[in-house]
Amino acid sequence: MKVLHLDTNHPLLLESLTKEGFENFEDYEGSKEEIEKKIHEFDGVVIRSRIKIDKKFLDAAVRLKFIARVGAGMDSIDTEYAEEKGVHLINAPEGNRDAVGEHTLGMLLSLMNKLSNSNREIRQGSWNREGNRGIELGGKTVGIIGYGNMGSAFAKKLRGFHCDVICYDILEGVDDKNAEQVTLRQLQKRSDVLSLHTPWTPLTDKMINAEFIDAFHKPFWFINTARGKSVVTKDLVAALKSGKILGAGLDVLEYEKSSFESLFTPKMPREFKELLEMDNVILSPHVAGWSTESKEKLAKVVVKKILEL
Repeated sequence: MKVLHLDTNHPLLLESLTKEGFENFEDYEGSKEEIEKKIHEFDGVVIRSRIKIDKKFLDAAVRLKFIARVGAGMDSIDTEYAEEKGVHLINAPEGNRDAVGEHTLGMLLSLMNKLSNSNREIRQGSWNREGNRGIELGGKTVGIIGYGNMGSAFAKKLRGFHCDVICYDILEGVDDKNAEQVTLRQLQKRSDVLSLHTPWTPLTDKMINAEFIDAFHKPFWFINTARGKSVVTKDLVAALKSGKILGAGLDVLEYEKSSFESLFTPKMPREFKELLEMDNVILSPHVAGWSTESKEKLAKVVVKKILEL
């Protein structure tokens, strides 16, 4: 099989496929149009997020047998059309679920213990102990929306904190010893913490909005290491100002694009400017699943799944 790699990954991926007899070709800079002119020559393509796999791409890929994404989300691929054309879809949520779980927990603990704020104040010469008194996670109820690889990995990390963990998922019977599955209404009634672990779909697009937030019975902490477009930033900022959301840890943002660095201009959205100025908000650049270890794990999972086809 001839495989085209469109993004750099752990060298183990190329080495393993070569060892198994695959012909590997690399194009890490070609435009989508340039790729489409030659994709008819390949049986497989390995991607992260640089190139969008839409109908035009898939129509040009007449030999394509599989698309392997070195990551979890598949929103850069027209999955329905790919499946219609008989293309196997591969992703690797098992490879970075532990990284996401740890990052989510780290964000939550940092928010509740005001670590970012106290670190900044000390560097500015302020020793403010009372103003940086933390809140313990023990005894709180943590609500998880989306109980797949990522949500369940986070729940597992919470063992030992003596908190109650509940989860909501569109699938039934996904709970385990680490979390109790409940209805969405029950989750909104009981949660002190909300952590989002859903893919971006029509059901989750702009899901966290003013109406959704207002349905929570208590003020809560909010963590999003899933997809930015699931959150209406304007409504999140309003809830942070009102105190309905006590603090937010955001690894992803509504405005995120492949060239996200271009957001940091004088024309950046007003809500993003406000987020940058809030002491009870922690931001990271979509790196929750981006650990040193997960880079290798993702490659191993993708290779294993390709060989199983």
